Amino acid sequence: MAVYSNFIGGKWIEAADSVANINPSDTSDEIGRYGQARIEDVARAIDAARTASSWGLAPIERRHKVLMEIGRELISRSAELGELLSREEGKPRAEGVGEVYRAGQFFEFYAAECHRQYGENAESVRPGIDVDVRREPMGVVAVISPWNFPIATASWKIAPALAYGNAVIWKPSNLTPGSAWALAEIISRQDLPEGTFNLLMGPGSVVGDALVSSSGIDALTLTGSYETGKNVAVACARNLTKLQLEMGSKNALVVMDDADLDMAVAHAVNGAFFGSGQKCTASSRLIVDSRVHDAFVEKLVKTTSALKVGHALDEGTQIGPVVDAKQLAAAEHYISMGKEEGAELACGGTRLQRRTDGFYFDPAVFIGTRNDMRVNREEMFVPITCVIKADGFDHAVEMVNATEYGLTAGIVTRSLARANAFRRKARTGCVMVNLPTAGTDYHVPFGGRKHSSYGPREQGRAAAEFYTAVKTSYIHSGDPEL
Repeated sequence: MAVYSNFIGGKWIEAADSVANINPSDTSDEIGRYGQARIEDVARAIDAARTASSWGLAPIERRHKVLMEIGRELISRSAELGELLSREEGKPRAEGVGEVYRAGQFFEFYAAECHRQYGENAESVRPGIDVDVRREPMGVVAVISPWNFPIATASWKIAPALAYGNAVIWKPSNLTPGSAWALAEIISRQDLPEGTFNLLMGPGSVVGDALVSSSGIDALTLTGSYETGKNVAVACARNLTKLQLEMGSKNALVVMDDADLDMAVAHAVNGAFFGSGQKCTASSRLIVDSRVHDAFVEKLVKTTSALKVGHALDEGTQIGPVVDAKQLAAAEHYISMGKEEGAELACGGTRLQRRTDGFYFDPAVFIGTRNDMRVNREEMFVPITCVIKADGFDHAVEMVNATEYGLTAGIVTRSLARANAFRRKARTGCVMVNLPTAGTDYHVPFGGRKHSSYGPREQGRAAAEFYTAVKTSYIHSGDPEL
């Protein structure tokens, strides 16, 4: 089987070592082998990126064209690449196709942003001097992206980095190298100076550690766990590397006593279980008003039990497998933990057998839980959700905020007053009203508070804050001739 190479300094570089990319829906299916970068490859990529400064001076029309070409190809090939994504990550085909399409939209959005890089002019407090304020590229940006959205998350980092004139070194997850290589191959064919874009596949302990500890990186953006984020922050602080972190979450969806329960259940199931619960925006806590608790739980358990768990590429599959054996073990671990803490398992919670050997898990609902239980404190990142009973609106909001995380929070209610009060009081970066906690737009800021995020926001026009540096110029043109 052919080995897919890394891309460094405008060339595909063969690697001495490679890893197998295994289909979580069918562990007998090896998708391909992907080269593993070494320390010397990281150094070579950093050197190449640091010599690619001409991209930062390229005309905005050239940047626009490059990003549009990438976006259009992703969209036109979304069916093909979406199937590859689903095959290696495990999400149902429709979700994989949708993710690739969304990745294309990120590139198209930031292509347009190439034309919107405006500066400011000001009068100096000193006579005869003009002030010009504008943004310039940071320089070399390292991108470390996760496996759960292997193309979308990478795209919402890479696209603005290139739009604002930076060179990029991308280290994707080793669990989903196929999607990474496919995106890199598209980018490699564009009109970019050599070294502007580099792909380094490999383990975090080698490639990731080398990037976060390098003084040759000007800015680093990472999406990962809170513990990983803390370690990265310490390493980057030694070189004062500009940092953007998207980390853990423990999102809550509140269901009030006036809620449309069918809508509430649909949003709860979508947020908790789609993507096999492997979303940073997943609603793993369902905080339900005591007056509708029993009716909600009855509908929730019935709907959850009817979900079709199966091969990611099978017609009708709603929930695919978790990504690997480690995630499957984590799901089983949290089921045991919840039971030990006194929670009642209302449905699911077991490994499933399907026509192929894969990492299938029956989506689980815990009831009778308290907000101080570990299953309601720790980010599980598996298809498990916990119902917590609330004594009214104020109690529900109190529990929403009683967590170390603050990414998303949602409420289902018919009351505009409650919705507005919730929007103001929820200490999260994103608030959803009568919507699932999972699901955001690409043209507006995304990020959280507390242990969920660190540094400038991602996505939309807010991305400029991270990918650029502000330069203030003072211009004295001399005294005019009279």
